[in-house]
Amino acid sequence: MTLQALTSVLWRERQLLELLLFKLEEEQLLLTSGKTRWLGHATREVENVLEQIREVELGRSVESDDVARSLGLEPGRTLHELADAAPAPWDELLRAHRQAFLELTTQIDSLAAGNRELISTSHRATQEALANLHHDSQTYDATGSTAQREVAARLLDQKF
Repeated sequence: MTLQALTSVLWRERQLLELLLFKLEEEQLLLTSGKTRWLGHATREVENVLEQIREVELGRSVESDDVARSLGLEPGRTLHELADAAPAPWDELLRAHRQAFLELTTQIDSLAAGNRELISTSHRATQEALANLHHDSQTYDATGSTAQREVAARLLDQKF
C-alpha cells in the first residue's frame, strides 16, 4: 500500500533528523570543550547526514505524490493535507510524523544557531589574541602619560 511506503520513508527521515541532532550536539561539545582537533571530522559527519536527508527527502516527495494521487489529491500536497485526507489509522500516524518533524526541526535550528555562534565567538577571540601578538600594548606611567610597555616574552596557547 502507498501509505505504508510513505510512512516507511518518514520513519527513515525521522531517524536521520535525530542522527543530525546527535551530530550537532557532538559538534557543540567539541566547541565548548575547546577540543577543536576533531571539529573537522564532526563537521564532515554533519554534512554526510545532511546529504542522506536530502536523498530521503527525494523519496519522500515521490511517495507523497503517490499517496496524494491515491487519495484523490493533486501531487505536491503537504503532510498535513495528506493526513487530513488519509483514512484511520494512517491519518494519526501522519500527524504524529508531522509533529515529530516540527519538534526535531526546531531543536536542530536552535542547536545549529548555537554552534554557529560558538564558532564565530571562537574565531573572534582567536583573531584578537593573534592581533595582540603583533601590537605592543600601551600602559600609563606614573605621570598618567601613555608609555610603551616592553614585553620580554609572550605566552601563546598552542590550541589556537
